Amino acid sequence: MELYLIRHGIAVEPGDFPDADRPLTDRGRAKTTAIVQHLRSLGIYFDRVLTSPLCRARQTAELLQQGELVDTVEIWTALQPGGAIQEWDEWLARFALQPAVPRLNQLSRVAIVGHEPDLSHWAEQFIWGEQQTPRPASQRLVLKKAGVIGLTLPDPPLPSLGQGQLFCLIPPRFWV
Repeated sequence: MELYLIRHGIAVEPGDFPDADRPLTDRGRAKTTAIVQHLRSLGIYFDRVLTSPLCRARQTAELLQQGELVDTVEIWTALQPGGAIQEWDEWLARFALQPAVPRLNQLSRVAIVGHEPDLSHWAEQFIWGEQQTPRPASQRLVLKKAGVIGLTLPDPPLPSLGQGQLFCLIPPRFWV
């Protein structure tokens, strides 16, 4: 399967709203919409989009839906800041059992919309597995606002941590 980790677009500054209620700015909406159009031009559509419950992430996911990249958006609390990656394999196992999921050599694509530093840390764990010590800054993945990390993960029942392959890390400046 392909997993796309998408950071929410530019949101209003902290302090203007409670953190959970910070909406995207007009610039954040425009940049995110441009990225949605670029993904669509590449023929990338999603079987599922999971999003953090925070306003800025939900609005980013809704733009994916409005751009017809996915039919429905699912709120997943594990994607709020500080969420636990351990829930991923459990979710993936449930997803794989659903009858609507493509089977037998058909690629399934899932996008998760969330926050930093969680998404880049999750990507590192999907690629390299659990880390005992923090990586130096020069060896970390960085996901900019409205940026995308693309990973290929093994199909269940294989665990996804430490089994992923990075195929793209694209900051929004390359698309906008």
